[in-house]
Amino acid sequence: MRPNINTNRQARNSLLMSTNRVDLVGTPNIETTRWRIDPARSSVEFRAKVWGLPAVKGRFSRYRGTLDLSGRPAIELTIETESLDTKHKRRDAHLRSPDFFGAEKHPHVRFVSESATVDGDRLKVRGRLHARGSSLPLELDATLRRVGDELEVEAATHADHHHLGMTWNKLGMLRTPSQLTLKGRLVQDAA
Repeated sequence: MRPNINTNRQARNSLLMSTNRVDLVGTPNIETTRWRIDPARSSVEFRAKVWGLPAVKGRFSRYRGTLDLSGRPAIELTIETESLDTKHKRRDAHLRSPDFFGAEKHPHVRFVSESATVDGDRLKVRGRLHARGSSLPLELDATLRRVGDELEVEAATHADHHHLGMTWNKLGMLRTPSQLTLKGRLVQDAA
């Protein structure tokens, strides 16, 4: 179902007035509604460069997220730090420790957008990544593609974990920034 053009203009105008806004430009196939990520068909992953060794790759298995084209916040993603998995138990325990995520005291990493622009299938987002009681401004680029009644999303950004208090770096081996990626499906949220 295509949205009414007048409804789109009204939604766009009200969103442009907020500080946490979504600018909708040329989006005839994407409804101005709330979408949620389907974890069964999505992934949240990271990749960190290590000097002299292969990059460390990992993923989080528990997270929730929304893309709300009708209100605020426009984009929100919450990740459970305890769900981190690099396929190496000892390394995972270290990454969950106070040297990095501090999962016991800080069970979540959260991204909240401050502004977002949707132009066709491109999504440009500015926001803040919150982890370990600190926050870091981030910009990310994403693509949105309509697939039936759903949206397919691919997003990537880079973050310097030192700015989030993750400063452990034995012999300077861990390089910054780390790459963060999200791929998957968004379904309309009935709530």
